[in-house]
Amino acid sequence: MEAVTLSIPPTPGNSIVKRVDNQNLYTISSVFKDKGYQNLFFYGDDGYFDNMNAFFGVNNFDIYDRGRGSILSDKINTKRYTIKDDEVTFENAWGIADDDIYRKVLKVADEKYSTKQPFFASVMTTSNHKPYTYEAGKIDIPSGSGRQGAVKYADFAIGDFLQKAKQKPWFHNTVFIFIADHCASSAAKDAIDVKNHHIAAFIYNLPSHVNQNVTQEVSQIDIFPTLFSMLNWTYVSQFYGKDVFDKTYQPRSFVGTYIKLGMKKGQDVFILSDQKKGNQYIWNHKDLEEVKINPNFKKSIISNYQTADYLFSNHLLNEK
Repeated sequence: MEAVTLSIPPTPGNSIVKRVDNQNLYTISSVFKDKGYQNLFFYGDDGYFDNMNAFFGVNNFDIYDRGRGSILSDKINTKRYTIKDDEVTFENAWGIADDDIYRKVLKVADEKYSTKQPFFASVMTTSNHKPYTYEAGKIDIPSGSGRQGAVKYADFAIGDFLQKAKQKPWFHNTVFIFIADHCASSAAKDAIDVKNHHIAAFIYNLPSHVNQNVTQEVSQIDIFPTLFSMLNWTYVSQFYGKDVFDKTYQPRSFVGTYIKLGMKKGQDVFILSDQKKGNQYIWNHKDLEEVKINPNFKKSIISNYQTADYLFSNHLLNEK
């Protein structure tokens, strides 16, 4: 959420989403707001979890969640709407099923379209988590039987959502982005497991652009700067992300955990850890093999993460 919404490398320690003084930041929502869009955040449980309501609420997003009794901060001046019991067909400890939250998104999209209000909706789904349960009969793998079923159910829910969206009058003028967080078992004991941070991302339904498979290395921070460029939008920002179709784009990606920060350029990987430690590796598409440190690569990763942390810590990421 931090990387996508703020378009900066994930800062050391806790995500900015969970920190204090994270209000009125210049985010992708700032760009949408300046273009006349209303920003919406959908979450299938109480957004008190992981401080999501606080973060999105103080950064221009109206909130749609289960609202299980948590009270919003006085700093939040956007609106909050509760997803009601009669709108839910299946729910577990993580929240409502993916197709339930997509159904809510469709309903709200219809409402916005009827008032001619352009909108940007950020939707956080949760079904692809243990205990991997979902409504029986949706797919041919029994609910709760494991990750394979959860993945297939997530795929079903996305397909069902798009099929229903295609019947809507607003579909032809709506862009859909699907992006993952990380793969399963992404935490590693000794170093960041690079292969488990290789995720899928889709920008769908831009008729003005030919469908293509982007094979070069990109990062989550590049998704929205790329979209904004494809839409021919101009704006002033401090985003670290770049348009991946720009001829000057230099492929790289950022991966990290709470105490380890990684940067990857092709097969070269550098990982920073606590106590000012740094190690460089070659990734052979399976394992990391440690190699001699390239001082320029070390400066590159430090400058990216340190400047991002400096900007936030000194309130320089705030909206002007």
